[in-house]
Amino acid sequence: MNLRSLLLISLIVLIAGLRGYSQQEPQFSQYMFYGITMNPAVAGSDNAICATVADRLQWYGFEDMEGNDIAPETFFVSIMSPIKFLKGGVSAVVMQDKIGFEKNISLKLGYAYQRNVGFGKLGLGTHIEFNNKSVDFSKLIYIDKTDPILSQMTANESDMLIDFSLGAYYSVPGVYHIGFSGLHLISTKGKELADGGLRMKLDRTFILEGGYEFVFPRNPDFGFEPSALLRTNLSTFQFDVSGLVKYKETVWGGLGYRFQDAVVVLIGLQFRDIKFGYSYDINVSKLKMPIGGGSHEVMLTYCFKLEMDKGRKSYKNVRFL
Repeated sequence: MNLRSLLLISLIVLIAGLRGYSQQEPQFSQYMFYGITMNPAVAGSDNAICATVADRLQWYGFEDMEGNDIAPETFFVSIMSPIKFLKGGVSAVVMQDKIGFEKNISLKLGYAYQRNVGFGKLGLGTHIEFNNKSVDFSKLIYIDKTDPILSQMTANESDMLIDFSLGAYYSVPGVYHIGFSGLHLISTKGKELADGGLRMKLDRTFILEGGYEFVFPRNPDFGFEPSALLRTNLSTFQFDVSGLVKYKETVWGGLGYRFQDAVVVLIGLQFRDIKFGYSYDINVSKLKMPIGGGSHEVMLTYCFKLEMDKGRKSYKNVRFL
């Protein structure tokens, strides 16, 4: 059995044996395009400088009993580039994630070492994370207003949490890729916000993601790209699986499924170095949603291909040695 088959079988077995959903880490439906947000080892794996902007509005129109908009919304900007003299690549991700009256703003700065292994490239990387977390406790509606801890929380509280992530990523261009990463590995806790030990905290999260690229032999203009993602903090799990049909690497469409949560419709197109993608989640969970209350996600990516210096080549002529 070759390395490619072993990696794919391992991915399927790990995913098939796990259940559940919901995480502290933001979720995305177009995860197959957002590798650097989940895994620092992706930086420098492609011979290009890439910048991505994405915005996700989840459960559109979802409100609390007071009519406040509490639907999750996530926005991020990322950039990554190979750096030849560092034998790898660097990256930066700025992300804002809101859910209810909680807001998280994070900055990730990363480096990945890249090395040719077999037919592909192996990356090992790390992110240093700066996370500003805030909660407006004054807007919360408490079931038990006499709770001795929550009764002390009457204002907007915030804290800065510093952590780090590690990841490994292996890819064979045009064939397949697989990556594993651990986020918030210290699981940093903030200062005490009230007597009784109430603190802000980052959940340690592990992500396994992979994808394959098939080309139809009788019609090479068309390709099929299945992918899967598993995410867990070892108490809850989220499992996504998706499939895209591509035409000449310029137009694509497909479907995805998030276990016990949503069916996802994906479309996109690429013009030269610019890539645009859109997804819509159709809720299938027991959560009651307003009419038209699905999830929208928009992505825009620009990649500038680099011509790496391959060094000076010399040639010998049998007449002039």
